[in-house]
Amino acid sequence: SFSISLHKVDNITVKIKMRPGVLTTCQIRLKNFSVSELKIKPGEIVTFTFTCGNPEKYFTMEIQKNIDCVSGPCPFGDVYLYPPGLPHLNRTFIWDVKASTKAGLELKFSTPWLRQIEPGERCPDSISYNINSCIDMATVNIGTFCRNGSVSRVKLLGGVVMSLHLPWDSSLTSSGFNIANRASIKRLCIIESILKGESSITLMSPNYPLGFPEDELMTWQFVVPSNMRASVFFHNYSLSNCERKEERVEYYIPGSLSNPEVFKLSDSQPANIAGSFNLSLQGCDQDAQNPGILRLLFQVIVQHPQLDENVTHLVDLSKEWNMTVTIHFEGWPSHIPLMSEPICLICKDPRTCDRVMTLVSGTVYKISFLCKDLSRLRITAEKGIGCVDLQWCQKKIYSLSVPKAITQLPIRLHKFIWRLLAPDLINIEITSPSLKLQQHVPEQRCNTSYSYSIVSATSETELNVGIFCPGGSIEKIQMRNNVTISLKTFGKGFLNESNHQDLKMSFVPHIKDECIFTVSPDPKAKVYLQTPNWPYGLPPYVSISWHVIVPSKQVAHLGFSKDRMGIACETGRAYVNIKEETSGAEETVRREDELLPKPRNMYHNFWVNVSNCKPVDKTQLTLQFWVTFADKQIDLGVILAVVAGAGVLMAIGLTVCCVKKKKKKSQNPMVGVYNSNVNTQMPGKRGLFPKERKNNESHVYAVIDDAVVYGHLLKESNGSVTPEVDVYRPFDGPVGSLPPSPPPFSFRKDIKRSSNTEEPPPLMDTDHDAYTFAHQKSGQPEDNGDTTEKNNGDTSMSLLENKEQDGLVE
Repeated sequence: SFSISLHKVDNITVKIKMRPGVLTTCQIRLKNFSVSELKIKPGEIVTFTFTCGNPEKYFTMEIQKNIDCVSGPCPFGDVYLYPPGLPHLNRTFIWDVKASTKAGLELKFSTPWLRQIEPGERCPDSISYNINSCIDMATVNIGTFCRNGSVSRVKLLGGVVMSLHLPWDSSLTSSGFNIANRASIKRLCIIESILKGESSITLMSPNYPLGFPEDELMTWQFVVPSNMRASVFFHNYSLSNCERKEERVEYYIPGSLSNPEVFKLSDSQPANIAGSFNLSLQGCDQDAQNPGILRLLFQVIVQHPQLDENVTHLVDLSKEWNMTVTIHFEGWPSHIPLMSEPICLICKDPRTCDRVMTLVSGTVYKISFLCKDLSRLRITAEKGIGCVDLQWCQKKIYSLSVPKAITQLPIRLHKFIWRLLAPDLINIEITSPSLKLQQHVPEQRCNTSYSYSIVSATSETELNVGIFCPGGSIEKIQMRNNVTISLKTFGKGFLNESNHQDLKMSFVPHIKDECIFTVSPDPKAKVYLQTPNWPYGLPPYVSISWHVIVPSKQVAHLGFSKDRMGIACETGRAYVNIKEETSGAEETVRREDELLPKPRNMYHNFWVNVSNCKPVDKTQLTLQFWVTFADKQIDLGVILAVVAGAGVLMAIGLTVCCVKKKKKKSQNPMVGVYNSNVNTQMPGKRGLFPKERKNNESHVYAVIDDAVVYGHLLKESNGSVTPEVDVYRPFDGPVGSLPPSPPPFSFRKDIKRSSNTEEPPPLMDTDHDAYTFAHQKSGQPEDNGDTTEKNNGDTSMSLLENKEQDGLVE
C-alpha cells in the first residue's frame, strides 16, 4: 500500500486519475471502498492500494504546489520533488507561482540545461518541462523544453506556471531548477542560452505556432565565447496586421557602432557574429478585426572561425546579362539538411551570410565561405537568351559555355541552365563544331564529366529531345520551339574540361520538322540514334529528321534496332522515310503496319524521317537506328565487266572504221560549193588571222557529205532519187568565241596537239579528203532547193572542178 501525508503549510495537492481512453479495469482501493480517482488535499494523510499489479497503465498523477509571492515572502531557492513515497505512475509536478508584474521571477536550470522543442515533438527520455507566464488573467506558453540543451535561465514578468513531466519509471529525484526573485524586466520574458563550442540550437517565439502576444517585447540572450562565430537564420515566420508600430527584430552586438541593429523578419539576419549578443522580438498594435499572427522559429549556429574566412573570391558578373548564380548546400532545394548537421555559410560581406546565396548579373561580388568542407557546396546557374527580331538575331552566334567567373570558384558546378526563347516562325539551332554531341542511349552511354539535357517546349507540350555529351557525331540540332538546355556535371573532372566547351546557339528561320539532327559520324565508329522523348514515345503528329553525312570514299550501313514501329494508329498514319541525296534516288517509305527496311548500304548523304500519328492507348512510337561506315570496295566482277565492255567497244570501233574506209573508196566524190572570196589556205599561226574568230571565215567547214546535205530529198523519195549536186547549205548555228565541235574522228587522221593552249594549233591536213572553208555573208538569202546559188554575182563551182583547174587532184 501507499501512504501520502501532506502538510498544510506546503500547500500541495495530489490527484490520481484515470488515463484518458483506458477502460476502468483497475481501481484505487481505500479502507472500505474503491474509486477511480483520488484527490489528496493539504493537511490530509491517505493510505491506498491498487486492485491491479500494473497501475501505471491505467492511472496518472498530478502534484501541484501553489506559491503566493504577492501576499507574502516567496520560498526562493531549490525546488524539490515533494512529497516522497509516491507510486510509480506517469506524474506531473506543477509549481504555480503568483507574483506581481512589478517584479520579475527567474528560473535557473542546472546542467545539462534545457533544449526547446516544437509542439508535438517528444523528448528522448520522455522528461519535459513546460513554462507558462501569467500576466493578470492571461497565460502565455513560453515553450516546451527537454533536458540536455543550452537554455540556462528564463526570466519572466509576473507569475509563472512551471510543469515537469516524468514517466512512471523515471528515477529523477531533483527538479533541476531553482526560483529566484529579480527586478522587473519590462518585457514578457528573457531566455538565456549558453553556447559552448560548435553547436546549433532552435528557438521559437512564445505561443508558437500560435501568435505572439500583441505589442509585446521579448529577448533572447546568447552567451558565446569570444573566439567563436554565431549566425542567425529565420526558418519560419509570419507577420500580423499592424495598425501602429512595426514588427521587427533588434540585435545588440557588443562593439557594434550601430546598436541596436534593426532588421525586418524578411531580411537576411546577421551572421559571423563574434562573441555574445542579444536578439529581441517586438510586436505591434494589431488590427482588431483581422489581427493576424506574429510567430518566429529561428536557428543560431556557432562555429569556429574558418581558416579562410578572410579569403574573398571575386565573382565578376558585370558583363553578364539575364543570369543568376545560386550557391547552395548539396541537395538544395528538395533536401533540407538537419539543423544538427554541420553548416556551410556563403557571405557577401562579413556580416551578411546565408546557407543559400543568389548572385545576379550586372554586379561584382566579393564572397567568402564559412565552411570546413567546401565539397558540400554546389552552384546552380541560369541564363536566359531571347530573340524578337530575326534579322538582328540571325547575325549573332551565342556561346553556351559556363563563364569563368563561375568555374574559378572552389565550388563544384552542379547545373547550368540556358533558357532559349524564340517567338513564332523563329527557331533555334544548336551546334557543336569541333567536339560534336553524342546521344546517350543504352548501347552508347555517356561517360564524360558533364552532359546536356535538351528539352523543346511550348506552353502546352514538352519534347524531351534527349541527353547528350561531347565527343559524338551530331554537329547540329535544329528545334522549332523554346528550348531549355541543362548542363549537369559529374565529379570533379568538369573543371579540367570546362575550357574546351564549344556548344553554340543561333536563331534560324522556321523549319518544317519538330527537330532536325545533322549527323557527321566518325568513319570508324558505330553511331546509335533514337527518337526524342525516349522511352515514353514521340508526341502525336510530331516529325523528326536526321541528315547523315557520308564521306565520299565511304559507304554507310543503315539498320534499325527492331523490325516494326510497334504502334497502332488511332488517327493518321506513322511513316519512316529514307532517301539518299542524289539524282534519281528512290525514296523508301514504310508505314506503321509494315516491316521496317532491312539493313542497307547508303552511298551518298541521306535523310531519315520519322513522322508520328495519334497512337491508340498504351502504344508509343520509339525508334532506334544505327549507322556504320566502311571503305568503298571495287568488285572484281565489276572490273572484269568494265574491261570486257571496253574490249567490245574497241572491236565495234575497229569494225566501223573498216566499213567507213571501204565506203569512202566506193562512194561518189564529195561535192560542195566553192567561194572564190574565201581564203583557202590552212590556218596556221595567229599572224595569218588578224581578225577575231567571229570576224573571219576559219570557223566554217564546208565539207558536206552528200548523205547529209541531201538527206531531206532522200526522205521525200524514200531514198530512190539521186541527190542533186552543186547546192550550198550554210552553217546557221551559233558562232561563239570558241570553235564549234570539230568533224567526227572518222574523218580525221594524225592531228598533232599543240602544247600552247592559248593559240589554236595548226591543222595538218594529211588526208586525201580535202576541206574547203566557206562563208555566208550577212544578209545572204538561203537557197531553198535550187541547183545553183547566186552570191553577189559570183558563180560557185564544184570543189572537184576547182581542184582540176589548179592541178591539185592527185
